[in-house]
Amino acid sequence: MSTLAGQSGAALSSRRWRDPAAWRTTVDVVAILLALALPWSTSLVSIFGVVLIVTMVPFLDFEAFVVSLKRPICLAPIALFVLALVGTLWSDAAWGARLYAVGPAAKLLVLPALFYHFERSERGTWVFVAFLGSCALMVIASTIVAFDPALALKPHADRGIFVKNYIDQGQEFSLCAVALAYPIANFVGQKRWLSALLLLALMLLFLANMVFIVTSRTALVTIPIMLAVFGLVHLRWRANVAIAVAAIVLAAVAWTVSPQLREKVATFSSQYQGYEENRGITSIGERLEFWRKSLHFFVEAPLIGHGSGSTRHLFELASDHSNLSSGQVIGNPHNQTLYVAVQWGALGVVILWAMWLSHLLLFRGEGLANWLGLLVVVQNIFTSMLNSHIFDFHEGWMYVLGVGVAGGMTLKAQRLQAAAQADRSAPLDAAS
Repeated sequence: MSTLAGQSGAALSSRRWRDPAAWRTTVDVVAILLALALPWSTSLVSIFGVVLIVTMVPFLDFEAFVVSLKRPICLAPIALFVLALVGTLWSDAAWGARLYAVGPAAKLLVLPALFYHFERSERGTWVFVAFLGSCALMVIASTIVAFDPALALKPHADRGIFVKNYIDQGQEFSLCAVALAYPIANFVGQKRWLSALLLLALMLLFLANMVFIVTSRTALVTIPIMLAVFGLVHLRWRANVAIAVAAIVLAAVAWTVSPQLREKVATFSSQYQGYEENRGITSIGERLEFWRKSLHFFVEAPLIGHGSGSTRHLFELASDHSNLSSGQVIGNPHNQTLYVAVQWGALGVVILWAMWLSHLLLFRGEGLANWLGLLVVVQNIFTSMLNSHIFDFHEGWMYVLGVGVAGGMTLKAQRLQAAAQADRSAPLDAAS
């Protein structure tokens, strides 16, 4: 009997090993684990990213996958990676720096795979729920370490930072807070008041953390823009006016009761004045100096740039140690467009913005997937004016995972809608 049971178990295991549905489920699980890990660990995200691709391979329909790669939403990220790889050939940087510069673009190759998989999967929403739940846990952890910094996993972290940094945390919390606006509005329309109140409480929890505990200038700039996009796309003008009035009132209250918010906003002008008067190194002053020099580097090689990994060497040559801000040497100008322009010129800038535009156009319809995908792209475009978020690890993976999963869900909905329309028109064609 035990022998028969063992043979039966082995046969079942063998069938599962050869079952395409089991492998698709495995890919779903890995994507969910990646979303759970994203707010907490870079190592786990890298591991799950590799496992995600490996588990797609055994039952991948290569012919259908190759056809899917011809879409602009796939071609643009692939082209940006290829340009980074080919750009090593005309760079003057050391080969280690050239190859290191290619690495951040490699994650873009996961985008076409996610489009392909989640166009066929039923569990795309689970990935977003996992990310939201993980960020909710991070809010709790952030609040705890704000009162007891000794509990933070990151040594010498800023107040309220459990792990990573305030920019990454601000990106997560601002994305989750604004993303919740869509389901809240839907629940209100359906008069599901309890569900709407629960999600509203979670939204306010994210916002309260950003106002009272960890305030990010990037989040302060982008949250109003994302809310405006939500209102313009999904609400009527009367609702937009009501939300605008409520937002102004809440902002005034937050300004009154949060010294940290006032201090953070005040740094915009104080740090700019410090840069103008060369009183010291400030983050805003550094950015302005990085941008000024990067524009000069771009003018020197406007078509195909200076090559992959060339940025740090160019800043070394242009450093002026008589000026505090101008003496800084960096490999990242803290602006995505300039980051690309310096290394790969106008050709790289065109490909970058073609990718953003193609992904924006993908999410023109209604529904949760369209809203989430649109929000991720809009957030990335505007925060990339102050940082290089496509090629930063954390924000880059937020973009790849968010756009890839939402894009696959959107493509699936479009395909099903087209099939339904074809079925409805078939009887009419037969009758005529």
